[in-house]
Amino acid sequence: MVLLVIPQLGVGQQDQSPQLASLLSAAQQAQAANDYAAAAADYKQAVKLQNDIPELWADLGLMQHETGDYTAAIQSFQEANRLKPSLYVPNLFLGIDYVHTGKAKDAIPLLLKAEKMNDADPLPSLTLGRAYSSLGEFSQAARELRHTVHLDAKQSSAWFALGIASLSQEEEDSRKMVKDDQDSSYAKALFAQSLVKQSRYKEAAGLYESVLASKDQPPCMRSELGFLYLKQRDEDHAALEFSAEQKASPECMLALLGKARLRMNTVSSNENEEALSLLHEVWARDPGFLLSSLPSLFEGMPDEQTDRFLDFLSRQYASGKIDNAFYVPFSQTVHGVSAPFEETAFMRHASQPASSVSPSTIQHLAEKDYASGHYGLCDSRLRNSLGNRDASALQLLATCAFLTGDYELSSDAGRELLALSSHPTAAALYWSIKANEKLAFQSLAHFEQLEPNSARSHILLGDIYRQRERYDDAQGEYTKALDISPNDPAALLGLAFAYFAGANVAKTIDTAQKALLQSPDDPEVNLLMGEALISQHKFPDAEPFLLKALRAKPQMLPHVHALLGKVYDADGKTQEAISELKMGLESDQDGGLHYMLARLYRKIGDTADADAALEQMKVLQQRRREGAVIAFEDSHPSSLDDAP
Repeated sequence: MVLLVIPQLGVGQQDQSPQLASLLSAAQQAQAANDYAAAAADYKQAVKLQNDIPELWADLGLMQHETGDYTAAIQSFQEANRLKPSLYVPNLFLGIDYVHTGKAKDAIPLLLKAEKMNDADPLPSLTLGRAYSSLGEFSQAARELRHTVHLDAKQSSAWFALGIASLSQEEEDSRKMVKDDQDSSYAKALFAQSLVKQSRYKEAAGLYESVLASKDQPPCMRSELGFLYLKQRDEDHAALEFSAEQKASPECMLALLGKARLRMNTVSSNENEEALSLLHEVWARDPGFLLSSLPSLFEGMPDEQTDRFLDFLSRQYASGKIDNAFYVPFSQTVHGVSAPFEETAFMRHASQPASSVSPSTIQHLAEKDYASGHYGLCDSRLRNSLGNRDASALQLLATCAFLTGDYELSSDAGRELLALSSHPTAAALYWSIKANEKLAFQSLAHFEQLEPNSARSHILLGDIYRQRERYDDAQGEYTKALDISPNDPAALLGLAFAYFAGANVAKTIDTAQKALLQSPDDPEVNLLMGEALISQHKFPDAEPFLLKALRAKPQMLPHVHALLGKVYDADGKTQEAISELKMGLESDQDGGLHYMLARLYRKIGDTADADAALEQMKVLQQRRREGAVIAFEDSHPSSLDDAP
């Protein structure tokens, strides 16, 4: 924080009064001592004596900003801006304080102006990123936040905000995919990949087979199915899929990676040599693909096999047969060591100079690069095609960029592809979703490197454990976050959810009450409180919380309406209960809501709708039983493999 007004007020201000000079000196001394309230009081007196100096108003605004009096700071910065619109600080901090007070839309023009005035300062782009995020413009937020970390790679809050913006973009795209393209092969591929992460392998295999029957499909689907078989320890079927992929789609290097993995599973030194030869072939074609695929290569491999192969690599390295650039990423991946965050793809790549070669020639060359597995070369050739509105070039760019690990460019290409109304949205959404997921994890990993023991780091770990249904571990991480920051709303909400998922309703309610003290209108906290009270059959107590929860995200609203339906049913408000349950049917997973609806329809004499609801209940129950059988098979494969 730098004072804008020197004691003499600059050239032309030598005739200032002794009183003004004294006030300015006192203000500067107070600021130096971090006594911002006293400094603000002195500056307030100073502007009463001389109210036509924009720098003086700006200094008053800065001190008011530091004390958290954003309303007063806004008024001071507005006055400074009126007197001298070209000053940097009033534009910047007026934008910052607009964001603080929920006026993000008003902040953006001021922050853009400040960014143009001083492009070397990371604060305008950081605040712009937050402003765009609050308005739901996540791709623009990510663009600004990337600029922030380009300027200052140690800016932990920018990495955190970038990770959240990327996750939000992924969530928004996923909702659009479900709404508009849920029957496409791209949507099915994403769902299959999600099922694999949940170890629901048999369900995933069925979806992969459905995708493979489609004419238009994402690349390397057979190889993904092959890796799924490896997770099930079915090496024969995995080998068949990798071979079929290599024959049908020689551009897919995931098949080569799969074949290497099959050889890594053995104890033979000859097989390790063959695995290394295959990995060298992948490396020679595209190092970026191998580096970005290493976690998948080792995922699910037993520790003894992993250690054995790494020991083999270390001997090769010691004898000089492989170099440092090849060996170190393997060692880091196996030992869980993250690469330095300065080396991410979107910080590595500089913009390419314009080419004199025609776009059609460039695309033809890029297609040849892709067909031979040189994804990085394809990416490099096509990166200047952003903005040219060529759908085929953009789709190829999104594909190549993702496969070589350039997730920022893949995301950008996917966004531009989405903007072309003449092009189907499924492929564009697919690459945007996958790229933003990767960008989110990269950004949040960089944040954790910078703040390894911060409250936000523990919250992130808590969220990850909660998603994996490790509720005790999640509770431990949220508790650590609260030890550092006792009233953190995100930690309180996460802890309350973890307690509820772990069936500890009393602690859920206690924690949610603490969260509501911090954020009384937060729809998620209110929803959780309402649901917890319903689980204790305290229906009247739950209603006011659920009414506040109606401001939740659209995808959460069916569940809110379903819970309100239960409240009104318990209160004897049959018609209101029916209305709410109908709006909540989308959240019915086991037929329970349809059963309630059928009972209420019969209560009012509507037998036709009651019968229809019961039929739908039976469909959902059958679907749930089938899913339970598959889930059991996934979790107990050996017990069923020997079944007659």
